[in-house]
Amino acid sequence: MNRARASTVGILLAFLLVGCGSSSGPEEPESSGGPGAGAGSSGSTGGNGSTSGNGSTSGNGSATTGSGEGTGGATGSSGAGGDPGGDGGSGGSSTGTGGDPDVVEPTLITSGANEYWKIGTPTEVTSANADVTVDDAATQQRWDGFGGSFNEMGWNMLSMLSESDRQRAIKLLFDKDEGAGFAYGRIPMGASDYAMDRYSLDEKKDDFTMESFSIARDKEKLIPYIKAALAVRPGLHLWASPWTPPTWMKSNGAFDGGKMKDDANTLKAHALYFAKFVEAYAAEGMTIEAVHPQNEPTYETRYPSCAWTGQLMAKFIGTHLGPLFEERGIKAQIFLGTMSNDAADPGILSAVTGDATAMKYVKGFGLQWNMRGSVNGLKSRNLPIVQTEHQCGNYNWNPPGVPAFNPNTAANDHAYGQESWGLIRDWIKAGVNSYNAWNMVLDPVGKNIDSQRPWPQNALLNVKADTKELILTPAYYVFRHVSQYVDPGAMRVNTTGGDALAFKNPDGTIVTVIYNSGSSAKTTTLSVASKKLQFSVPARGWATVNWK
Repeated sequence: MNRARASTVGILLAFLLVGCGSSSGPEEPESSGGPGAGAGSSGSTGGNGSTSGNGSTSGNGSATTGSGEGTGGATGSSGAGGDPGGDGGSGGSSTGTGGDPDVVEPTLITSGANEYWKIGTPTEVTSANADVTVDDAATQQRWDGFGGSFNEMGWNMLSMLSESDRQRAIKLLFDKDEGAGFAYGRIPMGASDYAMDRYSLDEKKDDFTMESFSIARDKEKLIPYIKAALAVRPGLHLWASPWTPPTWMKSNGAFDGGKMKDDANTLKAHALYFAKFVEAYAAEGMTIEAVHPQNEPTYETRYPSCAWTGQLMAKFIGTHLGPLFEERGIKAQIFLGTMSNDAADPGILSAVTGDATAMKYVKGFGLQWNMRGSVNGLKSRNLPIVQTEHQCGNYNWNPPGVPAFNPNTAANDHAYGQESWGLIRDWIKAGVNSYNAWNMVLDPVGKNIDSQRPWPQNALLNVKADTKELILTPAYYVFRHVSQYVDPGAMRVNTTGGDALAFKNPDGTIVTVIYNSGSSAKTTTLSVASKKLQFSVPARGWATVNWK
């Protein structure tokens, strides 16, 4: 996007004030989410749309915000590999008449407890020692963007809002000028643990030809959710994975738990299940750019799930899924994901990466939760590595260093925002190319369909069913501090000093995010692009400096 910076006066006119630690991994995480890391899209920009003030209020103690609204030029088109520059993906559009005002971006945004998303201006200084230094010549991995997961429960809650509040919620997630600018969306193939109930897309027993395959259920709550996001971000990259195959493909004949059958007829039918899904969504005007064969393939849980071995996964990809996609001309890429269990999933990674036939079709990797340690070993393959699901907090096994498990409500507080920062930071520094939230929208309690072991989980946005109130959680602001101004195609660059991340955008903008873990605000000096900038970072809070 072509956005601009302005003087302090211009920034204050365009933006009114607005108003979030890493932990040990779980024994059994709930689900996965994350992008297919841009199936080789490229984009170009044209004239920008006009700017307009658009005030909105948020819960969680935040104030009001006004932000300029503008639309970029032509979006890119997806391809089969390469870097995902621009916003290519699910259909392109061209807006803007040329010569209209650029969207004015702030140079400083800060957030602290109950004071989220405050717009300011740093002061240039000459003599102070730098607390954080950005070395934009020392580049690390390409950055493809942030995303989140579409689930039925999310749209169920959004449907309770007024049309204007629902549109606002979608913009807060996907709009690049008024929100977090998410570039990716994950779609469950059949029920996830945040479906309204358990289902698959073909429950007719032994339907090896998929004659009864149907996405009619998806048209109720998933497809409206996805299309609402695409209306705000037409170039949204969509990817999909199942939590469970149809029950007749499994050893136990049930949605929850069980193992994938190993016979050729079943594996061939399951590959056709994937192909039918991609084709059915294409018929609805939505391009699925990537698929991951199984959510958390070594966990058998009390919600939709299915266990796989590494050898079976390699056979499925190399003998069935990959060849069928080729035969049917399906361009969706196959990623080896979503891996979550560090005790068993490295074995699946080893089995598949060691199988030359399967690896002909694997175009990237999807990792989450306990699998951060596997990132480094996969870098040499020069394929995208996707963090597929942000941890939801509120762990019922009570790991040390995090608040005790609460069985009644999700961790939607500032402490979880702090934990979220540590998770995002550590995965990005490990070397992933993109990062995904789990649920984007839920009620404040956040329980899923696991009735045997209720686990209230967070969402970036909450909707209160009784008051129809939309609430922006602290974790939402943490995501937005990193996601809004870092563009797809940016490069992560090195920082020294402090607790920080930095990126260099394709247009030369350098975005630095700094966290202050202290109990009081800290005057901080940032050295970036041969300048020293000074500003205050709130206690237990963040500052994003957007500098060119």
